[in-house]
Amino acid sequence: MQPEGSSKPSASRAAGSARSPTLLNAERLKAVMKAEGADAVVATSAENVTYTSGYWALSQWIRRGPQIYVLLPAADLAASEIIASTTLLDQIADQDDVWVENVSRYGYFQVDRSNAPLDALDRRQAELYALPDQGDAIEALVSAIRAAGLSRSRIAIDEMGLLPGHWEKLRDKLPDAKLVAGFQLLRRVRAVKTVEEVARLKRVAAITEASIDAALALAREGTTESEMARAFHGCTISHDAFPVIGCIGFGTRAAMPNVQPSSTRLKPGEVIRFDVGGRYKHYRADMARMAVLGEPDGKTAAYARALHVGVLRALEMIKPGVKASLVFETAVEAVRREAIPHYSRSHVGHGIGVDGYDLPDLTAASRDVIEEGMVLCVETPYYELGWAGLQVEDMIVVRGDGIESLMTSHGSLRVMR
Repeated sequence: MQPEGSSKPSASRAAGSARSPTLLNAERLKAVMKAEGADAVVATSAENVTYTSGYWALSQWIRRGPQIYVLLPAADLAASEIIASTTLLDQIADQDDVWVENVSRYGYFQVDRSNAPLDALDRRQAELYALPDQGDAIEALVSAIRAAGLSRSRIAIDEMGLLPGHWEKLRDKLPDAKLVAGFQLLRRVRAVKTVEEVARLKRVAAITEASIDAALALAREGTTESEMARAFHGCTISHDAFPVIGCIGFGTRAAMPNVQPSSTRLKPGEVIRFDVGGRYKHYRADMARMAVLGEPDGKTAAYARALHVGVLRALEMIKPGVKASLVFETAVEAVRREAIPHYSRSHVGHGIGVDGYDLPDLTAASRDVIEEGMVLCVETPYYELGWAGLQVEDMIVVRGDGIESLMTSHGSLRVMR
């Protein structure tokens, strides 16, 4: 183990090539850490590792368990460090968003080297592979904490990405440190987006809307849910985004909150409900639209309008300083007044970013307050078994005097003829 505060071998970019974070809201992180009295934060979950460092570690995102960490000292964010498995070092070398220069590795993985000259990417990989093996993930993290002089500090550790027993191991190896849960701290930081984050969210929103249009272009009697889903996801992929959510249901199946496309065929008069979104450069879309094949009956038209009005009334009142709970009350009451007196919801939306559910939580009990720079999904779903499901969900950015919609389409019921 390294003595407290001593330097240890690490790989970093060439002098003069240091980067600034474009995803991480660094000033907000510093402010939240100061308010919480945290001397350092350790990101462990996939979303927080990517958010804090720009590093998208493949294994973390496709299965549970892989351990990748980012250590962020409050005194000097430039001294932040990625602790990564040797198997994933190539991605550090190859990803443009990675701004953290210091890297430690752990674990065995064999990569051979030819006698041919190496290009810049290969040289960077070779540098990373040449780092000393720190043993396992926890040993590597403890070594980084000690080398940073933080072993007697208050450290907020994102508990969501740790394996069972890891918290106890850290506590045993760092007996003089004060370890506190850090997931909610990082969630608070992520709530207010950077300019680059907003740009990516705007792009993925546009891709998702185009994908809905591609699916609805097939809306005719006999089309299956699966055919629409293929059109939706195909369009998403064609715009360099990746499928995440694809709830597309017809008729009574539209009342299934998490409906997955099937071989069910569309019939005249049936509702089509979309609750969908892809991922573009790590950032998520989540939106809902509704349509009907042919003229809607009276109930469908009235309920769809009420749900749309609920979203519109909520959007009208959103601005910095407004309580999230008041947004909830406004949306629900508007739907009730319009046409659905029994309307009830657990929430009417949430923040969105690198995670599908960022703060704020738009619930009746929420203590969150709307802030400038937040990106929200505002929604009014309605599910009635034996009849249908309808839903409106818009993505917006909170600005100083109100909102900027990320939508180009209207949330009203679309009539497909």
